[in-house]
This record gives sequence, C-alpha cells and structure tokens, in this order.
Amino acid sequence: MNINIRIILSFLLFAAGLAGFYLLSGQPTVVRVLVLLGAIGLATQIFSKTLQGKEIIEFINNAVTEGKKVVWPSKRETFQMTLVVIVLVTIMAIFLGFVDIGFSYIINLLLGRE
Repeated sequence: MNINIRIILSFLLFAAGLAGFYLLSGQPTVVRVLVLLGAIGLATQIFSKTLQGKEIIEFINNAVTEGKKVVWPSKRETFQMTLVVIVLVTIMAIFLGFVDIGFSYIINLLLGRE
C-alpha cells in the first residue's frame, strides 16, 4: 500500500469515527464512545505503518525514556525550596513597595504637591 494512501485512509477513519460519534447521538454514550475509539484505534494502527507514524512513535519512545531519567526532588527539598521562594518574593514585594513609596514622595515634591 502506498504511504500517501495509508495517511489519507487513517485520517478518513479518524474523521469517520468523529462523524459516527455525533451521528449516533440517539444511541447510548457507551456505543458512541466505542465507535469513536474503534475508528481511532484502527486509524492509529494504519498511520503507525507509515514513515511519519514510525518517526512519531520513535519520538514518543525517546521522550518516555528521557522522562524516566528525571530525578525528582524529595518532599523535604520541595518544601525547603518552596519556603525559599515565598520568603524571597515577600522580601522583594516589601522592597518594591518602599521604592514605590519613595518615588511617589519624590515626584510629589518635584510637582509641589506636598
């Protein structure tokens, strides 16, 4: 089967699944979802046989492999870093508040409002 035909067929199956989901509005939701999932599953199987599909699958596998290499901080480290961020944000807010009050005072002096 030609690669372009597989891609077109997979997108047509996907569209047919969506259309079936909405056209079967009188049916129970379970039936509608099964039609949709069946069409998407078949479209995915066909698309995975194309060059583009293989590249996407390889990319996803590489992303999962890299995700497994991530070292997450412990609960204690997370708490400590969160506390550091909260303290620094509070200090900066107080500092910027004083800077704002100072500039307001200077501007009012220059404009003769005080």
